[in-house]
Amino acid sequence: MLRASSLHLSPFVFRSPSPISALLPALILRETFPSSLLRIPQPLFHQRATHSSSVCRHNYCLSSSKLSPMALKVAASFSSGSSSEAGREILVQHLLVKEDDQKLLLELQKRAANGEDLSDLAVEYSICPSKEEGGMLGWVRKGQMVPEFEEAAFSSPLNKLVRCKTKFGWHLLQVLSEREESVLEQIQPNVLHEKMQNPSFLEEAQLIDVREPDEVAIASLPEFEVLPLRQFGNWGPEITTKFDPQKDTYVMCHHGMRSMQVAQWLQTQGFRRVYNVSGGIHQYAVKVDPSIPTY
Repeated sequence: MLRASSLHLSPFVFRSPSPISALLPALILRETFPSSLLRIPQPLFHQRATHSSSVCRHNYCLSSSKLSPMALKVAASFSSGSSSEAGREILVQHLLVKEDDQKLLLELQKRAANGEDLSDLAVEYSICPSKEEGGMLGWVRKGQMVPEFEEAAFSSPLNKLVRCKTKFGWHLLQVLSEREESVLEQIQPNVLHEKMQNPSFLEEAQLIDVREPDEVAIASLPEFEVLPLRQFGNWGPEITTKFDPQKDTYVMCHHGMRSMQVAQWLQTQGFRRVYNVSGGIHQYAVKVDPSIPTY
């Protein structure tokens, strides 16, 4: 079950004058990362925590045969089958009850095993803020969750209902899919320039400029396809059909901030290797090609 409240703006909140959250439509599914079950500090580009009482991370991409058609459709765009333990990410759904509610937990596990949707049960019974999203915690990797939850989740077969106890209470969790961890790196303009001299690179790489048309009119690299960020509603929903998530994807803007936002969003859409052009076209003009105007 995906309720209307599970549709939000941006997958991330950025320290930027023009956050992508102000531009993305409601069809984009948010990923949040409340901190209470995290073992490490949140990275700069993760969404700020909205709750501090439990594990709560959500992205909506489900693969269980018991899940809704909408959820199954999203899951199909992410799942990559089995992968090695190193760099492995898993998609987790759960519900949380109080420590003294073990009887309720067993009852809910039985109901889920008999065919009820875990997301429906989470909405009704879970005390975790993720209940708002049907218990979805999203893609996680080792080192992000407290040990008890992490051990249970990473040792669980796909789609099996598993109980575990943490300091927050009893969890009933289900691992819905797995994939290899995606890559997001900064690339310096001079390195990009060298790569662009190779015709095979230009044939295989996907180059995206997210600046606005008036900016592109001033300065541009003809190899880049322009996808203006303010027109996200037009190209965002079709990104995985327009571009191949398995190919190397390079994103550029003016100074590297908007492109970083889009690069991180591309990761949430299943793009495996994404590169942000550090300093944007401004640094490319300054360090590589002075004939390109600066603005």
